[in-house]
Amino acid sequence: MPTFGWSGAILTVDLTTGSINKEALSLDYARKWLGGEGFGAKLLWDLVGPEVRDALDPANVIIYTTGPLTGTIAPGSGRLEIVTKSPLTNIFGDSSSGGHFAPELKNAGYDVLVIRGKASKPVYLWIDDDAVEIRDASALWGKTVSETDKLIKDQVGDRNIQVSCIGPAGERLVKFAILHSITTLE
Repeated sequence: MPTFGWSGAILTVDLTTGSINKEALSLDYARKWLGGEGFGAKLLWDLVGPEVRDALDPANVIIYTTGPLTGTIAPGSGRLEIVTKSPLTNIFGDSSSGGHFAPELKNAGYDVLVIRGKASKPVYLWIDDDAVEIRDASALWGKTVSETDKLIKDQVGDRNIQVSCIGPAGERLVKFAILHSITTLE
């Protein structure tokens, strides 16, 4: 359904099972919830709801969402919303992030990325258009955001890819740790 500003797909990754699922985003859904925080709030309610009380429960999800203007030349169009049940408050939490990660997610063909479950070891998600893989991140554990960004870019041989990651605070489950993206283009 790539049309009217949407790429037309939701990518869902379950870290517990290792499953990766791409599903169509209906135009009716896109028009009703628009994108960004609208998609995130609706999906969080549908996928988690009030039944999951602890944000660190593997039943919680992390939702990356773009909007219909993401990747265009419209002012402020490089925004990404990250929506989840907040570990700090155990209620709705969202964060808006700039940079190139959102346009790259959209250009890969995804309006929404939903990450659920809990991996048995450190992993990262590699998205290269339709090629989506869960990869071993053991060598990245304990690294800072800058180190992680550089190591992944070196590993795949492309300095222009976009990385969203946690650092040591997130690894230690600090409840106010963040997901971070560093924009470096060469």
